[in-house]
Amino acid sequence: MTHAWLPPAEYIATLPRATAYACLYFTDTRGRPFQLLATQASEHWQWPGGNMDPGETPWETALRECREETGLVFTGEPRLLGAHFTTDRGEDWPANHIGFIFDGGELTDEQIDAVVLDPEEHSAYRVRTLAEWEREMCPRSFRRLAAIDRARGTGGTVYLETAEDF
Repeated sequence: MTHAWLPPAEYIATLPRATAYACLYFTDTRGRPFQLLATQASEHWQWPGGNMDPGETPWETALRECREETGLVFTGEPRLLGAHFTTDRGEDWPANHIGFIFDGGELTDEQIDAVVLDPEEHSAYRVRTLAEWEREMCPRSFRRLAAIDRARGTGGTVYLETAEDF
């Protein structure tokens, strides 16, 4: 089978579309995950982060979004805990979605107390044990949280795929 060479713009038009997000995974000093409650989807807990802007790297996105959503300025080095890929985000999202979850380290009680939420994006933040999060989150979101927490604990990286992991 032979393929004709296409100019880059034409070739790119044939490829699947994708959006990308990046976030920081924090725990408190006792190892309890820190999450934000989204205003647009009640009961949807998430990490500080969001969609990439044009020309931005995943790391730059994670830092910017964390600052915008919590007021926290993270100065650590990038350490990837996981990558997430899904093709199924519902009929109203006609693109693949790719995520990068970075290790934000531990937050002190003082840092947590200083969090200032953007009320347009999040209505609350919480620090809970994994057992407490499991009772509060939907199963597929909790599986993602638990996998990222395990990756941090082992020093590894996890790859998550499909809507079931999201």
